[in-house]
Amino acid sequence: MNEQSKKLRLTLNCAIFAAVTAIMAQVEVPLPLVPISGQTLAVGITATILGSRQGAVAMVCYAAIGTAGLPVFAGLSGGPQILAGPTGGYIIGFIAAAFFTGLILEKTRYTIPMAMIANTAGMIITLMFGTIQLKFIVDLGWKEALASGVYPFVFVGLIKAFLASWIGITVRKQLIQASLITETYKKTA
Repeated sequence: MNEQSKKLRLTLNCAIFAAVTAIMAQVEVPLPLVPISGQTLAVGITATILGSRQGAVAMVCYAAIGTAGLPVFAGLSGGPQILAGPTGGYIIGFIAAAFFTGLILEKTRYTIPMAMIANTAGMIITLMFGTIQLKFIVDLGWKEALASGVYPFVFVGLIKAFLASWIGITVRKQLIQASLITETYKKTA
């Protein structure tokens, strides 16, 4: 495969997973300040399949198209006001979560148990970014910020971490076998 084909494949992978995240964002359970959505599941699946760099780039694409105004964020919302608002820290956290989730897997092994650890770490990163911005934008104390921005999401987040691990590892193996993504990491399952 020549260099131009590799770049096209990387670009398409990032675009596809940004689109998957946009679709999953519309699966939501409304809560007073921050909804539970499928975005974080999509972030975990993306990072597990694509790895650190491509996963983070896919999330940068997702954040950029939403910030540009396309309705890809939860509740068919978009625009810079979302990124600057109470839930914007979660979206920014998706980039860091995708990078670190993928990095943990790249440095260890692509197995479901390791992916579960990596996706749980990604969940914590997302919640950390989101809660910090929520606290300052809404002017909450730390207790209130944690009550609104972390506690409602821990149990569901662990379920999503498991699903992202299982789906991600399963799909990743199939995509490598079909030569739709390349094996670029030191260790695999």
